[in-house]
Amino acid sequence: MSVIGIPKETAPGETRVAMVPGHLAMLVRDKHTVLVEKGAGEGASFSDEAYTKAGATIVDGSAGIYAKAEVIFKVQPPREMVGGKLEADLIREKGMYIGFFPPLTEKKVVDSFLRRKITSFSMEYVPRITRAQSMDALSSMATVAGYKAVLIATEHLGKMFPLLMTAAGTVPPANVMVLGAGVAGLQAIATAKRLGARVEAYDVRAAVKEQVKSLGAGFIEVPFEEAAEAAGGYAKEQSAEFIRKQREVLGEHLSKTHVLITTAQVFGKKAPVVFTGEMIAQMPRGAVIVDLAAEQGGNCELTEAGKVVEKDGVTVVGAVNLPATIPTDASMLYAKNLLNLFKHLYPKADATPDYEDEVTKGACITRDGRVVHEAVRNSLQ
Repeated sequence: MSVIGIPKETAPGETRVAMVPGHLAMLVRDKHTVLVEKGAGEGASFSDEAYTKAGATIVDGSAGIYAKAEVIFKVQPPREMVGGKLEADLIREKGMYIGFFPPLTEKKVVDSFLRRKITSFSMEYVPRITRAQSMDALSSMATVAGYKAVLIATEHLGKMFPLLMTAAGTVPPANVMVLGAGVAGLQAIATAKRLGARVEAYDVRAAVKEQVKSLGAGFIEVPFEEAAEAAGGYAKEQSAEFIRKQREVLGEHLSKTHVLITTAQVFGKKAPVVFTGEMIAQMPRGAVIVDLAAEQGGNCELTEAGKVVEKDGVTVVGAVNLPATIPTDASMLYAKNLLNLFKHLYPKADATPDYEDEVTKGACITRDGRVVHEAVRNSLQ
């Protein structure tokens, strides 16, 4: 049995919560004690009363959570707070952290975990294998982001998405292009189609062509042979010659594209810049780009993370943390992913994690004062 703590998220703009009342009840049934910071779920519309009914104890302030909890559940990684104090330093020595945590960019957090022998599990590093699908928070949050990206586009676009035949004349449908047919891209395609747009998509992985077409979208093909998929199903970096050909083909489609949604990312690296300023200038005036890779540098040359910019009559939205804009459902999905990982680690309340298990080993970053994830350890050296 463990004492699990759910602190309120401190990152600016973060409205999600790591555990929701409905899923928390399952932890209580397994005899775990769950402490929830007062107001932790307010941003996602979950009241303290709902947590209390589910069996949690409400604690006023994060200090009480960190002092008593053996395991901390979070959404955003521990951050540097006012005065330079690290949130990571509040976690009990030899305790456990489970949440989003990119170790290659959060070196202060890694150092704190090592110094204080924290066992940490990163939701980003959960292996993308069949039996870990229910723990895949990246995919869950990408689903939310892909959906919201289309809604953002509708807000900025000066025309409607569907074909309308009215007494005043016919309104042609909006033309939408989606770059990347991963989880976010496929959800964007499906959402745009439901709104009545004419949709086409492109992905370097030809294997996703059937998935794109099954959603009723056209698939843009670049006639160039090059392996496009890395281990784990992620897209890999492409050669300069391939990128040149890619831009040439995609540029031909941009002149009629009203909405461009980009989702292309390479795990652990800067996002590829696929669309140059010169290419974007070919789009119709009033066109909109929603760049879901903005936090990793963006797929568009004009993208600025967290900002909306306009150039040559085209609006470019540097989308950041879209799941936090739909916090109720995003929290429910994330909490279920986190719960499934925790139940995998502790199938019984008195069990101990099997650190040789593929899922456990893949998600565990630090343990016993060491970086135990081989790829992370090699990158940090």
